[in-house]
Parts: sequence; structure tokens; C-alpha cells
Amino acid sequence: MLSFSNVFYEIALIMAIATVVGGLALRLRQPLIMAFIVVGIVVGPAGINLVESSEQVELFAELGIALLLFVVGLKLDPHEIQAVGPVAITTGIGQIIITGGLGYLIALALGLNVTSAFYIGIALTFSSTIITVKLFSDQREIDALHGRIALGVLIVQDIVVVLVMIALSAFTGNHQQGFGEALLMVLFKGSCFLICVVLITRYLLPNLLHTLARSTELLLIFAISWAVALASVGDALGFSQEVGAFVAGVALASTPYRTDLGARLVSLRDFLLLFFFINLGVHIDITHFASQLFPALVLSMFVLLGKPLMVMVLVGVMGYRKYTSVITSLSLSQISEFSLILATLGVSLGHINDEVLGLITLVGIITMGVSTYMIIYSHHLYEILSPYLSWVDTLSPHRKKRLGELTVTEIANVDVILFGLGRYGGSLLRNLSQQGLKVLGVDFDPELVRFWRREGVLAFYGDAEDPEFAATLPLNAAKWVVSTLPRQRTGLALLRTLKHRHFQGRVALTSHSPQEREILQEAGTDLVLLPFQDAAQEAARTLAELSLNKSEAK
Repeated sequence: MLSFSNVFYEIALIMAIATVVGGLALRLRQPLIMAFIVVGIVVGPAGINLVESSEQVELFAELGIALLLFVVGLKLDPHEIQAVGPVAITTGIGQIIITGGLGYLIALALGLNVTSAFYIGIALTFSSTIITVKLFSDQREIDALHGRIALGVLIVQDIVVVLVMIALSAFTGNHQQGFGEALLMVLFKGSCFLICVVLITRYLLPNLLHTLARSTELLLIFAISWAVALASVGDALGFSQEVGAFVAGVALASTPYRTDLGARLVSLRDFLLLFFFINLGVHIDITHFASQLFPALVLSMFVLLGKPLMVMVLVGVMGYRKYTSVITSLSLSQISEFSLILATLGVSLGHINDEVLGLITLVGIITMGVSTYMIIYSHHLYEILSPYLSWVDTLSPHRKKRLGELTVTEIANVDVILFGLGRYGGSLLRNLSQQGLKVLGVDFDPELVRFWRREGVLAFYGDAEDPEFAATLPLNAAKWVVSTLPRQRTGLALLRTLKHRHFQGRVALTSHSPQEREILQEAGTDLVLLPFQDAAQEAARTLAELSLNKSEAK
């Protein structure tokens, strides 16, 4: 056993070990959450028993959780919640109900008691925001359709987990009261708390934030103080520190400073969360791991296979094609950091013991580790699974209008077939239309298709990677087939279909890197669009012209 008389030396060594193990995790392309839990086990009683200053570590852990919930609250601007869309709400709520119910039954079948099975069922429903957003950002897919849907589902899950924590914290300790009396007390305290926060947010915060914003450092200090203060109030009222911090974040979510604050707090949040996961690892009794391995594997298989299947079905029912359904579902195939937080809360409330916490943590380690590779190689997995998942495209209760319904006149007048009607594709569509060209737009996002139809555009629901759909296009009439979808694999699949169908026109595909551009050109693409480079060149040309005109005017 190592021993330090100075807590500073102890924390320094823990951080050094965390850095080394974290670096190894990155080499293995694993999330740092797992690395930090392992560090906790190594420095805890099961390892070298380094942690003597447990109170300091727990304090950092509590601050990390408070900031995590505060940042989550910052992202929940009420106006943006409305933009999450029906698919995120339906999928999020539906998946929580189904996963929670089945997880509860599986836990009961494994011999756990009702309360433990309830916590396990709830823990299995949530997916990791940190892992999913990080990997999608690294792969530049956070703005893709499946990325937006997954992010929307995660927001719904975050809201639900906060509500669950409120309920568990509020009703604990009211055993002497009837349920009705306890419910009234919770509603009374919660209403008073929210009314006070709303009044402060409405009449005090705007002017105060405007004054503090003159110094970004002071604004950041105020935000942290505000989060910790409301976390303390929430804890004093019996709603837990996490709930108070979440409300503090929501209070600032509609201010113009939320984006800057969120960006500045991320690093501090991640640093303090290091101590939460280390503290979690310290308190795990690995002597139970051998007996928990079988139930952990059963529950992990349910999360890795059953949970994605539910998401896939729900997204398919909402009218999205199998590509979007599959990639979205693979990104949610793990349990969340909030699952571990919820389990820790259950231990502190006396609802579950450390063995159940250890079981949930073991499931977290397994699912987070495996799902990381599932997300990284999701497109390869899709290619393998695609032939067996055609049934997903039959799930929608209402079929979209197909190209077969086009009139002969509409088909004859089409000059350009444009795949991808997002920001870049939509701008391109408008400019082509202004040039007098007749454009047929195709996208696999039903919401975008409906939007463009309302704009009077010939827009249809379809997938560029589906050879059968692409074969129904009016290829004999079109002079150009253009794809604004940035994925190289999508472009090559579309190019192969067009060659197979002997398309006589020209093809333009989109790329975000010079390496992909060369691959697309070698495959026979007539034109490779580079959105970022083209926009930069256009901006430079405009600036140069304005500068020249200004010089001539002088």
C-alpha cells in the first residue's frame, strides 16, 4: 500500500496514472470513461489502495456531476427542444419504455429483487451522450441525418433521467407519509423552487449577465457559482444536487451566453468527471465480478443487440430508410454515464447495494467498450447486415410518394437529379432553379422532403445507396446526377448504379478531403464538389473584388 501525508501528492499521482491509462485507452480507441473506472479500481482497495483522501475525491466527483447536469441543462433551450422532431421523441420515449420493461423482466429472471431489477431496467435504457457525440464529431457525422436523430434521442433520454432522479430523491424519506401527502409536498417544494428560479431568470439575470459579460472570466465564475448554488438548494429541498444543477443550466439556456459558457465549461466538466469515475471505481468490489459475470454478459447482450433492434424498428416506423435506422441504432448500443450516476444515487438512497452498482458498472464497461467499435465501424457493419434488413423499409405505415407517380411531362423536363437536400444541397437546388434548370430533389429525410414539396420543388423520398430506387430515376431525361452527400461510400455506390444503368449524362459527387477527391475522380466522376473549398474561394473572390472596387473609388 502506498501512503502520502500530503493530499496534493496523492491527487497528483492519481492524475498521472489516469493520464497513462487514458493514453492506452485512446490507442485502443476506447472511451476515457472506461479508462478512468479502471484507474479507480487500480488505486482503490482492490488495487494499490492509494486513495486515502476519499473526501476530497468525492467532493471533486460531486462537482463534476453538478457541472455535467448544468451543461446538459444549458443545451435545453425550450425553442430548440421543439426542433428535436417527432422521430426523436417517439423513438426516445418508445425505446425507454420497451427497454426498461424488458430489462426489468430479464433482471428478475436472473434472480434479482424487484427494487434492484427496477434500477437495472432503468439503467439499461439510457445511452451515452459523451461517447456518441464524441465519436460522431470525430467522424464528422454529427450533422448527418442519423447523427441529428441520435442526438435528439439522447436529449429526450437526458430529460427522462433527470425526471427519474427527481422522483427517486423526492419520495425517499417519506415513508411516514401517505403517497398523496408526499406527492403534494413534492409538488409544493418543486413549484416554489421553479417559480423563484423563473423570477430570477426573468428579472435579475438578464441585466446581471450583461454586466458580467464584460469579463469572460467573471461570467464563467458566475456560471459555476450559479450551478453550485442551485445544486445546493436542490439538495436542501430533497431533490438532489444533480437536479438543482440541471435547473440552473435550463435557466441560462435561453440567454445569448449559453453557447460560450457551454464551450468553456466542457474542459472543466471533463476534468472533474475524471474523479467521479475514479471514485466509482474505488468503491467497486471486484470480488463480486466473478459471480456477476454471467448476468453482466446477459444484460450486455441485451443492450448491444436488443436495444439497437428496438431503435431500428422505431426509426423505421417513423418513415426512415434502413440505412438511417441501422446507423442510428448502432450509435445507441451502450448504457450511459447517467446510468452509473443513477445507480450511485440508488446506493446513497439505500435502495440498492454495492453489488448491484458493481453489476451495472460491469455492464457499462462491456457495452461502452464494444459499442465504441460498433460506432466506428458502423458503415462496414451496415454493408454486412444490409441484405438481411430489407424488412426495415416495410415498417412505415404510410408509403412515401414514389417516382413512379411522376407524369411523363415532369420526367421529360428534368435537367438535374439532386441527391441530398440539406443546407448545401438546398442552396445548390435554389441556385440551379434560378439558372432555369428543372431539378428533381431526392433525400432520405422525410421532414426535408415535406419542406421542399411545400416550397413547390419536385422532391421525393429515396436513398442514393439503394440500387433498386436509383434504377427508377428518369435517367434518360437528366443531363446531370448530383450528390451532395459527403460520404465517399455513398458516392461510389451511386456511381456504380448509374454505370450499370448506362447513364449517358454527367455525374457530380461531393467530397470533404483531397484523398476522397482522388478516389472519386479515379472511379470516373465528371466533377467533384468541395463545399468548404468552393465556399472559401467564393468568399476570397468577393473580398478581393470589394477591395479592388474600394481602391478604385479612392
